[in-house]
Amino acid sequence: MSAENAGAKRRPTWYALDLLIEPAAREAVEYALMEAGARGTQTGEPREDLMRTTAYFDRVPGREQVRAALFEALRIYDLPSSSVREMGLREIADRDWLAEWKKSWQPVHLGRFIIAPPWAEVAPAPDRIIITIEPGMAFGTGTHETTRLCLGAIEEHFRGGSFLDVGTGTGILAIAAARLAPAARIEACDIDAEAIAIARDNARLNGVADQINFRVGTIDETTASADCVSANLTADVIIALLPALLGATCGRLILSGILANQAEMIQEHLTALGVNQCAIVAEGEWVALIV
Repeated sequence: MSAENAGAKRRPTWYALDLLIEPAAREAVEYALMEAGARGTQTGEPREDLMRTTAYFDRVPGREQVRAALFEALRIYDLPSSSVREMGLREIADRDWLAEWKKSWQPVHLGRFIIAPPWAEVAPAPDRIIITIEPGMAFGTGTHETTRLCLGAIEEHFRGGSFLDVGTGTGILAIAAARLAPAARIEACDIDAEAIAIARDNARLNGVADQINFRVGTIDETTASADCVSANLTADVIIALLPALLGATCGRLILSGILANQAEMIQEHLTALGVNQCAIVAEGEWVALIV
C-alpha cells in the first residue's frame, strides 16, 4: 500500500450507544454495558436528576443483548427498570475516541498496589507494587469497589502458598497475589473465554504469566484446595458456588460482588453450611465477606 493510500485509509467505524439514566443506576448500567461488549463507557454529570452514559462498541451492539444485560444488572443492584429512560445508537466515524477515553483512565492507589493502564507512566516507589492492567472487555480494572475490597483483603490475608481466583475477569486479583508472593501457586478461572485471554495478556504484562494457571471454566468438588480463595462475582452466583468455594478453601475465602443489603442472605447460607463467623468490610454500597 502506498503512503498516500495508507494516509487516506479510513479509521474503523465505532458505534456509540447513548442512555439517559438515573444517577443511582450509574454503576449498574456501566457494568451491564461492559458485559454487553462495550469497549469503554463515559458518563456525564447529573442534570435535572438524570445523567447521560455513552458506551462505545466496535460493531453494532445487539439491542436484545444490551437490554438483557441491563435488566440483569438492575436486578442485581435492586433497581427498577425505569432507572434507564432512553437509549439511542449513533455511528462515530474518523474519530479516535479510544485515545480520548484512555486519557481519563488514571492509576488507582490501593494500599501497596498501584493499578495502572499500560499507557500510564508510573514512577516506581519503595514498598509499592505496580500492576499493569489492560481493561479490554473484561471486568476488573481496580476502580470498582468490589475489586478494591478484594485487593485489600488479599493484601491483608494472603501470605503465600496457593491462591485460587474464581471469576478472574481481567486477572487483576490473581496477578496481585502473584506479585505479593512470587513463589505461590496461583490458579484462576472464568467461564468467559475472552476474559481468560485478556487475563493471560495482563499476566504477561506483569511478568507473572508462568506463575498463574488460567483456565476457562469454574470450580466443583474436584477443584484443588488453596490457602486463599477469592470470588468476586454476584450474590446469586456465590450462593450457587458456596459449597464448592468452601470445599476449595483451606485458609481464607474472600467473597465480594455483594451489595450491603445482600450480606445477611450470604451469611445465612454460610451458617447453613456450618460457617458461623466471618468478617465484613464495606465500601459504599458494596461489601466483602472474609471467611
